[in-house]
Amino acid sequence: MTSTETTLSGIPDAPAAGDRRRWFALAIVMTAAFMDLVDVTIVNIAIPSIRQDAGASVSQIQWITAGYALAFAAGLITGGRLGDIHGRKRLFLVGIGGFTLASALCGFAANPEMLVASRILQGGMAAMMVPQVLSIVHATFPAHERGKVFGLFGAIVGLGAVSGPLLGALLTEWNLFGLEWRPIFLINLPVGIAGLVLGSRFITESKAPRALKLDLVGVALVVVGLLLLLYPLTRGEELDWPLWGYVSMAGAPLVFAALVAYERRKGARDGSPLVELSLFKVKSFAAGIAVQTVFGIGLGIFFLVWTLYMQTGLGWSPLRAGLTGVPFSIAVSTAAGLSVQQLVPRFGRKVLQAGALLMAVGVLLYLWEAERYGMGISSWQMALPLVVMGVGMGLIVAPLTDAVLSEVPREHAGSASGLINTVQQMGNALGLGLVSVVFFGVIGDDLRPAQVGPAFVDAFQHALGWVAAVMGVIFLLMFALPKRPAQHVEGAGGGAELPVVEEKAPELV
Repeated sequence: MTSTETTLSGIPDAPAAGDRRRWFALAIVMTAAFMDLVDVTIVNIAIPSIRQDAGASVSQIQWITAGYALAFAAGLITGGRLGDIHGRKRLFLVGIGGFTLASALCGFAANPEMLVASRILQGGMAAMMVPQVLSIVHATFPAHERGKVFGLFGAIVGLGAVSGPLLGALLTEWNLFGLEWRPIFLINLPVGIAGLVLGSRFITESKAPRALKLDLVGVALVVVGLLLLLYPLTRGEELDWPLWGYVSMAGAPLVFAALVAYERRKGARDGSPLVELSLFKVKSFAAGIAVQTVFGIGLGIFFLVWTLYMQTGLGWSPLRAGLTGVPFSIAVSTAAGLSVQQLVPRFGRKVLQAGALLMAVGVLLYLWEAERYGMGISSWQMALPLVVMGVGMGLIVAPLTDAVLSEVPREHAGSASGLINTVQQMGNALGLGLVSVVFFGVIGDDLRPAQVGPAFVDAFQHALGWVAAVMGVIFLLMFALPKRPAQHVEGAGGGAELPVVEEKAPELV
């Protein structure tokens, strides 16, 4: 069988056990996943440097991160579906090639506008690349080897979470060749080119046996609805909240209502809607979507204001800010492993709720310390609240997808898992947009240099109050999740048998 031939199931015959090509293919797709994860985490730590060196405005620094998240979210389901239709290898190569090109455009951006546009392109290309990773793993490895492979994938996620902030801090601090922040994007070029060349040789092609059609109208409605909401949120503070901003935000629910009506008709007509509305009849799934969205909002707010607080407010270097976040990243990775392997099987939903409460406690502890120590706070004083928050996040992020999908009919598991990751990215973009309100909205205009630090410290404390409230909402929403995720139930997707489309790491600073 050649690399382009598939079985009737749509998945090519897995390579023989002695075939080393599949391990090369695994290394390539895992490297691409790692590149995407690091790119998300690496940018946050460089935001203050980008703002200072490129002269980016408040709204532009928000769109540098939110634009990526929005493009990624809007294209995620479509990217997975394009892989089913045209071949996962082909879409992976298109995605990694486009991601590499977009990284070059980011690195050589002549102005903030070009950087924002390049980041949006980068997010769209990631949406083509990332959904193919686990699909290629399914197509390449026999079932008895996938557990080991997914364990490696989890290790890559943890490594990306820890190394991204440090790599971003080092590259920014070193100021290689006088390029300031630009190496954080340019580092993707050799990795992406190698992935493109090696992927074309070692990855086996596969397609779905009966691929669904694209729903470009649904994608367009999602993008328009989010833009109507996000654009005035990011620009409103700068423009003194003009009337058109309120009109735009009021129009967003109407667009989303039109999306629901269109998806209902499309589902009845050809069975290939962008959003499978019948999933929302499953109580645990509907609640889980709400949890993912609100969780994304909280993360979007926290991580951007956190890096601005440390570097602009406290005047710390990127390296010191990056090192300060290491205990948080380690706590997330450690707690995530414990939650899935030991805690959730024994305590079920209570583990996720304990995670939400721990995050809230950590945020409030951080708020108390930031208020008590002010500009004199040190990295070691931040360690305790960051570890508490990290443990809480780890208890949530690893088991949440399985809890949300546990009562979803198996035939819709792929669509449901893609939707979960999509709404988390949308929530993240919305949280980044809200930074204008909860952070920059309390910073006065025309500050003297001596006033900037204290103003950012005060704004950080204000934003932490909002994040703590978000964690409280998440705790309440989790009561609608099943007490224990159903495992291996006929007609329900659960456990390791789920065809997860994409596991996105949280955006860590």
